[in-house]
Amino acid sequence: MSRGPRSADVRRDWGHDEDGSSTLHVDMDAFFASVELARRPELRGRPVIVGGRERGVVLAATYEARAYGVRSAMSMAHAMRRCPHAVVVAPDHRRYREVSRSVMSMLGDITAVVEQVSVDEAFLDVAGARRRLGRPTEIGAALREQVRAAHGITCSVGIGRNKLVAKLASTHAKPDGMLLVPAAATEAFLRALPVGALWGVGEKTEQVLARWGITTVAQLADTDVAVLQAAVGRVSGAHLHDLAWGRDPRPVVAGRAEQSIGAESTFGQDLHDLGEVARRLRELSDRVAGRMRHQGVVARTVALKVRTSDFRTMSRSRTLEVPTDVAQDVYGVARELLSGVDLEGLPVRLVGVRAENLRARADLTSQPSLFDDDAHVGARRDAELAVDAVRERFGSAAIALGASPTTVQRPAGIS
Repeated sequence: MSRGPRSADVRRDWGHDEDGSSTLHVDMDAFFASVELARRPELRGRPVIVGGRERGVVLAATYEARAYGVRSAMSMAHAMRRCPHAVVVAPDHRRYREVSRSVMSMLGDITAVVEQVSVDEAFLDVAGARRRLGRPTEIGAALREQVRAAHGITCSVGIGRNKLVAKLASTHAKPDGMLLVPAAATEAFLRALPVGALWGVGEKTEQVLARWGITTVAQLADTDVAVLQAAVGRVSGAHLHDLAWGRDPRPVVAGRAEQSIGAESTFGQDLHDLGEVARRLRELSDRVAGRMRHQGVVARTVALKVRTSDFRTMSRSRTLEVPTDVAQDVYGVARELLSGVDLEGLPVRLVGVRAENLRARADLTSQPSLFDDDAHVGARRDAELAVDAVRERFGSAAIALGASPTTVQRPAGIS
């Protein structure tokens, strides 16, 4: 899903020279909502929101709902105030995964150089497929028709000389469109965009740049690098200046592994009790660590997400000395991060934990635990592996991790 702002002033035709523009970004249009409309065609043309009915958040919204200001990650209560006549549909994640796998398989039939970045978007390098399948625009058009025919949903395709340009192009092709940005038109295309459209320019960075009089990519490109570095830091300043000139050296990486694994939970009622928040954080850490072990990866960074009752969202992270896939380790770091968050006296609405900077566990020579002494190295992980085995046989609810490093809690009937 493309989240960067799009500019209404950007042209939709930048020329037809496709030489040097072999990177495609394929982005499904309002993916979850579109899947629901495909099997409920009577809802087409109506504002539809995918999400929980009460305390949840908006997972997706049709363009009819977006016209009322409904956006992903907005609270359902806020969304329904903006669009009270919207139809709310409960999410069906299994179906979304099925459709995603099918679409990604279609991309794999075009080229082996496919980098999936989320359930609903991917990059392709079609340089090696041109002789067999034609120009990038022909490949994009055929793919869009194939997705529509197979699943009754639409996707938008951006084509450019690199990943940066292709992604921005797909954003400006939405919905259900395709935009080619020829290599020679890259700088002109970028200069027409607001600075917030670039990767790495979030709300805070955008505000900082605005204080320096920089609100467009054109202004960013024309600003001396030293000035940008003074505004946003040495590394970020140089990086943003490169992006403003369309310089993005990252290749499309085939078969890219998942870069992070996370879980979050919205409470039924906003909580002042941080002990209860911590208990939910333990459950989420257990879930994240189990997914890591299942995928054979370990994390170097643990990130915490907290949202208070006023919808202020705070994120904290810590890089570990030793990568881990142990729930106790993940929880220990997340709990310490939670204790350092200033909630300003407000209750907590949502908490989440994410494992980042993943790498294959097989690449490690050893796996010491962060929170056990030498006498207990590996004991916690062994206990969690045993929990994995029980859950594999009896289901995820069959057993829960206890509060101590090596205990588990079993419901009645499990021995």
